[in-house]
Amino acid sequence: MLLGGMLVLLVLGSAAPASAHAALRASDPGAGSVVKTAPRHITLTFTESVGLLDDSFRVYSPDNHRVELGEPQHADGASDTARAALPAGLAEGTYTVAWRVVSADSHPVSGAFTFSLGAPSPTPPAAPGDHAEHPVTKSLYDTGRYLAYIAAALLIGTAAFAALCRPPDTAPLRLPLLTGWWTLLIATSALLVLRAPYENGTSPTTALDLGAFTGTLSGRPGLALLTRLALLLLTAAVLLPLARRGGPRARLAAGAAVSVALALTWAAAEHASAGIQVPAAMTSSVLHLLATACWLGGLTALLLTLYRAKTPPPPETVTRFSRLAFLSVTVLVVTGLYQSWRGLGSWSALTDSSYGRTLTAKLAAAVFLLAAAGLSRRWTTLLVTRAAAPATVDARVPEPVGAPVGAGSGGPAADAVDGVDVPNAADVPNAVDVSGEPDVPGEPAMPPPPTADHYRRALRRSVLAEVMVAVVVLLITTVLTGTLPARAEAEAARAPRPQVAGLPGAEAFTIPYDVGTPGGRGTVQIQMDPGRVGENGLQAVVFGPRDALTFVPELRISFTLAAKDIGPIDARLTDRGGYWATSDLTLPLEGTWTMKLTIRVSDLDQVTETRQVEITR
Repeated sequence: MLLGGMLVLLVLGSAAPASAHAALRASDPGAGSVVKTAPRHITLTFTESVGLLDDSFRVYSPDNHRVELGEPQHADGASDTARAALPAGLAEGTYTVAWRVVSADSHPVSGAFTFSLGAPSPTPPAAPGDHAEHPVTKSLYDTGRYLAYIAAALLIGTAAFAALCRPPDTAPLRLPLLTGWWTLLIATSALLVLRAPYENGTSPTTALDLGAFTGTLSGRPGLALLTRLALLLLTAAVLLPLARRGGPRARLAAGAAVSVALALTWAAAEHASAGIQVPAAMTSSVLHLLATACWLGGLTALLLTLYRAKTPPPPETVTRFSRLAFLSVTVLVVTGLYQSWRGLGSWSALTDSSYGRTLTAKLAAAVFLLAAAGLSRRWTTLLVTRAAAPATVDARVPEPVGAPVGAGSGGPAADAVDGVDVPNAADVPNAVDVSGEPDVPGEPAMPPPPTADHYRRALRRSVLAEVMVAVVVLLITTVLTGTLPARAEAEAARAPRPQVAGLPGAEAFTIPYDVGTPGGRGTVQIQMDPGRVGENGLQAVVFGPRDALTFVPELRISFTLAAKDIGPIDARLTDRGGYWATSDLTLPLEGTWTMKLTIRVSDLDQVTETRQVEITR
């Protein structure tokens, strides 16, 4: 178990498929280049395969008008490329290209660069920043993903516990099975509906666009979600009734088939389906997800059985789960080592990258999880040993006071009662029939040995501690799944950086606030596009003290350029139903502006915070 604990340091870092976004490797025309003749196409090459959107390319002319383009497609059928045809008769000057694609792990990525035809323009155009991620859509989509992971672990793990560990009372398992199924169904449906606005970086209200929704069904992430939804409905409508009429083997086979199919819907749409060693990565991803579900989901099922079953689970049930957990940890070790190597790329990345540091934090939590699991295994062994031990008689045989040696027994000085030596009265002066009295005056009685119920209560406590630590591990996993793996980060660092003058971009700020009342603190996440001179868009999302979305009655933002005596310029934010935004904030000059944020959380409580913002051309 110690070896398993050390190896699991690298295992649970990828308990969910890691998010590895594609990076731009090259562009034609090149970023910041000056070409003599007008190109016929714009071609982008990425570090992994990408999916295309209807609006994957936006090109702006030197006079800041959008250029009509051909339909986006892959260049020469290569899945790691994106290409759009340019019209004839392009004017001289600098063109701005903004792009957005969906990486192999289902996450959208975007960027922009400029190129010039003939000669650069004196002032390159700035494209609107509508390709940035919408904060509310991203938060909702990420929440749905995390709920889907947890629900799958609960559903698969509980079913595996019922089929493989065979507890006599399965009534407590009905609740986690239904909770897992319904949560996974609702989360998958929400992800499917939010897929279009998530890919396009738009508001959740655009999910009502039927054209955009049907477009997502042609991509791999959309098809994977649709398949997962169909599997859940098929399981409830067809497979479950058939399995009930069949025997245990039929139920086990049906459950295994559905579990593997569900795991494949994650592997087929995540990073395992692209990059190096795709077959091995997908197999590893499926096994890793199933092992995680059997261990953590089964652990939850065991806890409910220990606390709520009318008939306490026999030692055989606990022993079977102990073996299942040990096998799951072994699979986690093997697949986790491989996935960590695939994500890290080098040992130095453990400390030099955000992915490595987050993984290290999860390693520490995994050590505590393995310690709790080892304690549960110890109590399981003691419970089984105690239950298998023969019963003994602790009472002495009564003898008359002053009886002769061997009286009543006709035998030696000590007789055996049910395998336990019982001394005769001659060996103990004035022996009387009082069970539990000390054999020798002044000597304390031996305490009774622990019973099976004692070990069962201890097992309940250790399993509860194991579940609590597992929740912490899953919480860290939610952070890890949104972190760029070190290998992909290194590839992105080696890729050309399309950062040139006039490049449209986005400025992001996180401003903490505290009005000094209970529940009156949190953060405001502000995104400003493009964060340059001229017209800008601004979005603000308010989070409460527990990093949950919260709604406030008023939010005001203004900008002042003290060096030029300009301002304050009111951003005139409006409540968009979950976030605050404006699309017509105009900042006329470059310089260091003072952004003033005023947030009112009630009729009486408000606070004002300031932040310096650098605005360039």
